[in-house]
Amino acid sequence: MNRKKVVAIVCGGDSSEHDVSLRSAQGIDSFLDKEKFEVFIVEIKGQVWEAHLKNGKRATVSREDFSFKVGRRTVHPDFAYITIHGTPGENGILQGYFDLIHMPYSTSGVLIEALTFNKFMLNQYLKGFGVSVSESLVVRRGHEDLVTDDEIIGHIGLPCFVKPNAGGSSFGVTKVKTLDQLRPAIHLAMEESDEVMVEAFMPGTELTCGCYKVTGKEVVFPITEVVTHNEFFDYDAKYNGSVDEITPARIDEDLRDRVQALTSAIYDILGCSGIIRVDYIVTTQKDDDGRERNRINMLEINTTPGMTATSFIPQQVRAADLDIKDVLTDIIEDKL
Repeated sequence: MNRKKVVAIVCGGDSSEHDVSLRSAQGIDSFLDKEKFEVFIVEIKGQVWEAHLKNGKRATVSREDFSFKVGRRTVHPDFAYITIHGTPGENGILQGYFDLIHMPYSTSGVLIEALTFNKFMLNQYLKGFGVSVSESLVVRRGHEDLVTDDEIIGHIGLPCFVKPNAGGSSFGVTKVKTLDQLRPAIHLAMEESDEVMVEAFMPGTELTCGCYKVTGKEVVFPITEVVTHNEFFDYDAKYNGSVDEITPARIDEDLRDRVQALTSAIYDILGCSGIIRVDYIVTTQKDDDGRERNRINMLEINTTPGMTATSFIPQQVRAADLDIKDVLTDIIEDKL
């Protein structure tokens, strides 16, 4: 009888998204096929790496080979399902560690994780492939005075968004409407990241679309329309219900097909692995003949998207009449 493969759901991390990550880990644990996999949650915070055991206790995880003790047994996970939102699981650091110990994992590799985590660099890279993004610039810690507030607003305009260049869950994000709000917003964002991106505001319809590809299979999920009740899709909207998440989105077939095709193309351009989710703002512009045309603008890419029962990806999986258990099995077995 073949033993079950051991899957470690790696969560936590060192950012403000630590607790959000724990909720995603619980979601993934509930989704995984326990007939095929033995599952442990491994929580990482700084130098403390611990496996959550079934008896409520915790076991120290060796950083030498990611093993841990369960009674007299030494558990050596076969696969790491990374669901850390933020550092070190979404920026390539943990991926480099798993590469060194030759353990397969659920996400893209080091380069792509690092690139997608840096919002500004990702935008500049994808612009070269014709992907539309908003106008933006970066302010770095220690160099805040290289550009004045007037110069920033002169280039980006008002209103604009100020956000950590490396971060998620809308921590440290401000919608700036007046010049005097800009500098406090930059300081707030720097509590989350050493680099701050100032990004032009784009009025339009917010959409998000998930995708995964494994050997012999490509799946682009139905699109979710995000209608926030707040000023923008902030932390309160994301996690406290101040938003309507409509799956499938209320858009015409042409726009749906274009968004899904772009999501698939971005996946391939970057060479992603596992599940990604791409967020967009759809704006309208007039062609030369005066007809309105939808413009699809990429906002950001999530390579470890939220995975609670109510998160976007599980919503989209259900809308596609798929089973999240089968989706996760595809991703794991493709790497083993």
